[in-house]
This record gives sequence, C-alpha cells and structure tokens, in this order.
Amino acid sequence: MENAHILQIAREALQTEISELEKLKNRLGEAFISAVKLIHEARGKLIIVGIGKSAHVGNKIVATLNSTGTPSQFLHASEAIHGDLGVIQNTDVVLCISNSGNSPEIVTLLPFLKQYSAALIGMTGKMTSKLAEISDIVLDTSVDKEACPIKLAPTSSTTVQMALGDALAVCLMELSGFRAHDFARFHPGGSLGKNLTAKVEQFLSPQKPQVSETAGIREIIISISASTHGITVVTDGEQITGVITDGDLRRMLLGENDLSTVTARDIMSKNPKSIDKEALAKEAMAILKDKNIGQLIVTSNGRYHGIIDIHRLLDEGIN
Repeated sequence: MENAHILQIAREALQTEISELEKLKNRLGEAFISAVKLIHEARGKLIIVGIGKSAHVGNKIVATLNSTGTPSQFLHASEAIHGDLGVIQNTDVVLCISNSGNSPEIVTLLPFLKQYSAALIGMTGKMTSKLAEISDIVLDTSVDKEACPIKLAPTSSTTVQMALGDALAVCLMELSGFRAHDFARFHPGGSLGKNLTAKVEQFLSPQKPQVSETAGIREIIISISASTHGITVVTDGEQITGVITDGDLRRMLLGENDLSTVTARDIMSKNPKSIDKEALAKEAMAILKDKNIGQLIVTSNGRYHGIIDIHRLLDEGIN
C-alpha cells in the first residue's frame, strides 16, 4: 500500500468521526440539559454502566468526572448481575451506555438499574431500543457511519460517546464552580500535580553558597567551587546585596592585575532575581525562562534561604 493511500484512509476516518461529532453537537437539546441538572442535583454519586467497547468508554468518563469534581463509579454490566448491583444506592443516578441499547446483559439489568437508583439516564445510538424505552432521560449517540472500512467496528460511535461524556463533565464543572485549585487537590502526583501545587521550598538545593561583601578572591572561589551551581550569594548581614557567578569571576580575573584588594562587592551583580520559598515552583520556572538564567535565589521573609536550580525543576517535570 502506498504511503499516500495510508494517509488518505486515515484522513477519511477522521473526517467521518468529525462529521458525526458535528451531528452530535447540533442535536444537543433538552435531554442533555436535563441530564446535566439531574447529575448535578443528585444526593448520591453517578454510576456508569457499560459492556464491551462502551465499558471502556464508561471507565474513561468516570475518570474524567472524578478528577473534575463529580463523584462517579463504573459498574460493568456482566459483573452487576452477579452481585455488584449492591454498589447502587437509592440516591445515585445511573448512566447506562450501550450503542445498540439492546445488549442481552444490558436488557437484563435495566429493571434493576431503574429500581435501585434515583434515576436512569440512557446513552444509546438506537432511540427505539429497550434502553431508550426504560430510561428517564435518553441521550442520543446515534451515528450514520462508523469510521472503520467495513463499517462494523465501533469507531465513530465510541468517539461520540466519549465526546458526550466530556461535554457532561465540562458542564458539571461549570455548574459546581470547579476551578484550578480544586483540580489540583485531585492531582497531587506527577508533573501535572507538581505544576499546580508544588512550592519552591520543595526543590531547594541542599547547598547554600554565601559570602560577605568584604570576602576576598580566595573565599569567593572556594564558595563557588563548593557548590554545583557556579554561583554564590553576596550578603551584608541578613540582606542579599548581589550574586557572583563563575562567569563574573572569570571576567574579573581577565581584566584585573592586582587581586589583593578585590572584594565580593567589586565583582557582584546587584539586584539579583529572587523568589519567596512559599511561591509555586512553576512561578520560579517562569522567571528562570524569562530571564534566561540557571538559578534563582530563594528568600524567606526577605532573607536568604537557598537556591533553586532550573535543572532540578526540569527533572521534576515543572514547566
């Protein structure tokens, strides 16, 4: 098969799914509004039921809802009829996903889903199905054409289901006033969580190079060499007055013949960039990138507290 033909097939598949999503967008109406309000006002959680490919879609929707403030749980249809129905409480809303709406396992479950829950929402591609008939609210996920070449494998239909689940999640976020700080509470791990919550102090270097303004060349060299940052901080008492990098030191050595009287005050760069230890690490990264520097002085109540290095932040996934 020619490369151009491979790309043509892929583009046609994507275009088919795009077309089906456009149809979904255009037919959204009162049923969708009712479903959003029902889930939002429920006293219990949302139980999502599915089987086959719809089960995979259901698991993804549950993950999205849980991470955006809508407590949800997935219930596999084949497990439900063997004891797992006990997870449903009478305050819960059930969302049952089935493209055909007539799968044997789903049809068997429907009376129990309806009886045990506060309400049943059906998400189906067949508005004449048993699922559509029994549900309190029906969300239409019908498609005219699957994207696969033989028009049988769930492709467009699962894409539409997934997209509708995302639409539900986004609307519920807005209704509940869910914001970035709420999102951060549910994502404490990984680079995403760190970018939302991690503070500068968590990434402080164990090294804290420091010299006084009156320090001589020998003391400055020892201080810079003792750390891995190629920098030392100049202080006057508890006040930060400047920094000296190894580059500052080299430039001074090239241009100065008499080193006996040179002090840190003569070499330092004044008004160095700093950040408070309680600031978010992503704010430190923004400064480092904007100023094109490798280290940032960390302060606590205006006093020198340590150094944060861009390489440590990058290693930790801060961006």
